[in-house]
Amino acid sequence: MPPRCTVRLATPDDAADIAGLLRDAFDVYRPLYTSEAFTATAPPAERIRARWSDGPVWMALQDGRAVGTVSAVPRGPQLYMRSMAVHPASRGGGCGRLLLAAVEEYAAQHGHSRVVLSTTPFLDPAIRFYERAGFARSAEGPHDLAGTPLFTMEKVLPSGAAP
Repeated sequence: MPPRCTVRLATPDDAADIAGLLRDAFDVYRPLYTSEAFTATAPPAERIRARWSDGPVWMALQDGRAVGTVSAVPRGPQLYMRSMAVHPASRGGGCGRLLLAAVEEYAAQHGHSRVVLSTTPFLDPAIRFYERAGFARSAEGPHDLAGTPLFTMEKVLPSGAAP
């Protein structure tokens, strides 16, 4: 069993670790992305660092090592969740659930009524994870990321209740 996972807010100093984590998490899927879409999915540290003005970024840690990440962007009544990733060696240990709980708690505390995300149709394990967590496909866009297909998923949050 993997060591216990903890989640904390990340800082811009964590950008290189987050960039490496995203690259490691999505690398197996690289052939299914266009080059531009893979770079957008696993951006370099300088692009990650620029995200702090968009909204919060979290990291999951095991034994002091970064093993997961997610960030959120407030968009009116919805909170857009992006860059959710758990290192392949740490999947199944609860880190993803803790990261998602951090996003949902933030959404509830800041008055967002739903959490939305975009994903690719070939990320089957992630899609199943989101469905188990209460997300459903939506007809909303975007439907394309630099030539790679996307679809949107959403979760309507209970009104007035933190997860």
